[in-house]
Amino acid sequence: MTLLLHTNDQDIQRAADILAKGGVVAFPTETVYGIGADATKSEPVDKVFAAKKRPHDNPLIVTVSDDQMLRRFAKLDQRAEKLIAHFWPGSLTLILPLLDDEILPSNVTAGLSTAAFRNPKSQVTRNLISLFNNPIVGPSANLSTKPSTTTAAHVMHDMAGRIDAVIDDGPSQIGVESTIVDLSVPDATILRPGAVTADEIAAVIGEKVIDPSSPITVAKGVAPKAPGMKYRHYAPSKEVIIFQAEDAEQLKTVLKPSDAVLALTDILAKFDLPEERSWSLGQNADSAAEELFSALRAFDDRDSVQRIYVQGLAKKGIGEAYMNRLEKSAGGQHFHLE
Repeated sequence: MTLLLHTNDQDIQRAADILAKGGVVAFPTETVYGIGADATKSEPVDKVFAAKKRPHDNPLIVTVSDDQMLRRFAKLDQRAEKLIAHFWPGSLTLILPLLDDEILPSNVTAGLSTAAFRNPKSQVTRNLISLFNNPIVGPSANLSTKPSTTTAAHVMHDMAGRIDAVIDDGPSQIGVESTIVDLSVPDATILRPGAVTADEIAAVIGEKVIDPSSPITVAKGVAPKAPGMKYRHYAPSKEVIIFQAEDAEQLKTVLKPSDAVLALTDILAKFDLPEERSWSLGQNADSAAEELFSALRAFDDRDSVQRIYVQGLAKKGIGEAYMNRLEKSAGGQHFHLE
């Protein structure tokens, strides 16, 4: 049975005790919910892979309570020091060289000499890690390839009976995973876009940041440095197709009764669909990012919906992270009226 815990001191201590016994606990962050276990021991980490049905060559983010815990495991250069001072705790994950290749289990690092580290904004989660006094792995708390979880209810949907406990701290505020920047290379490189943009990172470190416009992929047989680089991600079982705002009127003419639409409020109004086939993404990219995974999950559970059309947005600011997740959910499919 999976326990549903709350944010009081007693429940947080209970969660820390579960971790100390080698258990697995899902925890809140400002981006999405994570699934945690002792990052210093291979056996608890294996339980995370099993719970998520996740490939073992996909490395895990290591979640720390503060920068002092980070320094026990990683080498920090001036860029890392500046980014930590500016963005931590927060939605930025840093890929850093390890102090020792064997300081973390190989199932955390995928056998690499680097690891991805994050210090989330959630005080609840930082308190949990402080009580446990060791870092915890922190992949998103969903079944592998499925949309990430932004509420405890989402976590229970995927993980009930598969993990020991879930800490419920309400919905995540941002809704897409943290930005991942690789600092193990000479030029800082974005491996996964998120709420922290390449321009913001460059302004802090005073150097250029490589921000590939197309998704970075990894060859078969090669371990990726960060999550989300090698395998299908964020995808519901239903077909997802991206459409642009200017194509809304054309799309309306070909919609079937089993089609659903996700769009910004003003665009959604053009479709005049019943509630069970429509979902507002709010007024802008910020609200769209927050709503995306919840909406995909909701329609995935509706038998009456077979296809989901989702509005594409400009790749600016958090819109870049939104489109990164949406492109992967859709497998690159876009609406074009023939």
